[in-house]
Amino acid sequence: MAENGTEDINKLDLIRTIGFNGNIPGGLKVHPNRQHVVYALGNTVIVEDITSHQQCFLSGHTNDVSCLTVSKSGNYLASGQVTHMGFKADVIIWDFEKRELYARLTLHKVKVESLAFSPKDKYLVTVGGQDDGSVVVWNIAKKEAICGSPAAVPSDGTTMCVTYANMCDETFITGGNGTLRKWKLDLSNRKIRPTDVRMGQLKRIVKCIEIDEADEFIYCGTTSGDILKVGVNTCIMAEYGPVKEKFSLGIMAIGLLKSEEIIVGAGDGTVALVRKTLKRKKISKVTGGVTSIALRGLGHQFFVGTSLAELYQCNLGEFTFDLVKTCHYSDVLDVTFPAGASQLFATCSKNDIRIWSTTTGAERLRITVPNLTCNGIDIMENGSSIVSAWDDGKIRAFYPESGKLMYVIHDAHNKGVTALATTSDCRRIVSGGSEGQLRIWDIHEKEQKLVTAMKEHKGKVACIRLRKTVAECVSASEDGTCIIWDLQNFLRKQVIFANTLFKCVCYHPEEFQIVTSGSDRKIGYWETFDGSQIRELDGAQSGAINGMDISSNGKNFVTGGDDKIIKLWGYNEGAVTHVGMGHSGSITRVKICPCLNYIVSVSADGAILIWRYPD
Repeated sequence: MAENGTEDINKLDLIRTIGFNGNIPGGLKVHPNRQHVVYALGNTVIVEDITSHQQCFLSGHTNDVSCLTVSKSGNYLASGQVTHMGFKADVIIWDFEKRELYARLTLHKVKVESLAFSPKDKYLVTVGGQDDGSVVVWNIAKKEAICGSPAAVPSDGTTMCVTYANMCDETFITGGNGTLRKWKLDLSNRKIRPTDVRMGQLKRIVKCIEIDEADEFIYCGTTSGDILKVGVNTCIMAEYGPVKEKFSLGIMAIGLLKSEEIIVGAGDGTVALVRKTLKRKKISKVTGGVTSIALRGLGHQFFVGTSLAELYQCNLGEFTFDLVKTCHYSDVLDVTFPAGASQLFATCSKNDIRIWSTTTGAERLRITVPNLTCNGIDIMENGSSIVSAWDDGKIRAFYPESGKLMYVIHDAHNKGVTALATTSDCRRIVSGGSEGQLRIWDIHEKEQKLVTAMKEHKGKVACIRLRKTVAECVSASEDGTCIIWDLQNFLRKQVIFANTLFKCVCYHPEEFQIVTSGSDRKIGYWETFDGSQIRELDGAQSGAINGMDISSNGKNFVTGGDDKIIKLWGYNEGAVTHVGMGHSGSITRVKICPCLNYIVSVSADGAILIWRYPD
């Protein structure tokens, strides 16, 4: 068996990912064929067709991707990663045509900050992070390092970006905190020789660099909100600006057009068209700080990526922006399907609830509640409302068609609502809070009343599940107990104790057993009649199990947790039949669709992955 115990087990088929890591500087690229965009999500590099939205997944990194680039010929992609302190961070070169790993290059420590291909695909230059501080040139054909050097003098700060000249394979530029350098590769002596740009008294932190087609001038975006223009041959600063109208929160990305103009992306979401005299011409605004600008062809169209995981397509002529991809930018905390339907599903995170199309991955509805976190969601069985649990202690219900607020239950739990479930007759809500209480609410069109509060748990209620008969429910708590409740007499029927923090619990469809799991990585089968344990399985090699769901026919259940692996189990056999690997963050919840077509998993890095449910 492999380390994760997943060798020789069938793999789940990953259909689609919903997500985009907008926090990678320059992390969105358009392939030279103009038909594909390349971006990262967690430890996966995704190649997506612009028109058909078909995705290809390049998996090989062991941790989050920190930078990526595409060669000018389009034959290669390269990506670098971040890793743990004391370990080396890999750079991977991918063969674009074959969509497979071409070379794995390992030299930098902890993090690869930036990388760039030479114009003729001879070399790849990589820059390490602040714990590494080196710049290395690699021979692509031989898959080996040619030479390396400290990226900056000791008195300067971290080097953050690198770009190659457009016509010379031996010249590249690096920039960062107080440093801007032109490098020459001396291949015969296996050396790279730097020349510092003379900036006088000007102190700047360079975040992005572009060189014009003729290799005459370098344009640098800075955190001060201005652009530096430097002569390539002289290494003397020609000018900088705009002086009076600097861009707020700094310039994070720039793109050079053949029309002697610059597209500028700023940290406050401003996208501007600037003349090379450094005067603004057109200006617009997007949601989130701009981290990437990727030109498509001659630049008549370009793409903008933001820190809030949104991707826009822009028409240069009208300077209008269309949102083409969006996702959560924080932990996704819950996922659910409507009763009996698989075409749509809902997720919740910080600030919002979103409804997605399962087949296309498109966002259908967004419900925003600023500065609050939604901990859990459920959809009434008749589809009348989306009910949600929030960290301000309120339960909010919304109309599913418009997303407008239907009602609010104030002070539902005084330390935040952490879990909820709705009854099959759509008349009641059962909610749980951080203080450990379970509360039953009668729901009517014009009023919502508290029926009773049940006080048994001593810790946060992590999960609530109801029987179809509405006469019973089970709650899992981080105090190490699972309690089966009588919802007619509002009494405890059975209690289950274990040396764990319970994270998830599910009823078998026939409702004679429940299945639990949590921080001890054990999966427990329990009788609902007397609370006795009938089976215990090892659910994971490492980390807690945070999410679990049972199929509607009761034959399988799925789990996911801190080990970032989706596991599909045979219920009766108690054995893993399929695994899915694609998440780079801890899996927070998993859900099998009612029609047994899909499995949806969500994680702490904001990713939503849709898997094909195996026959």
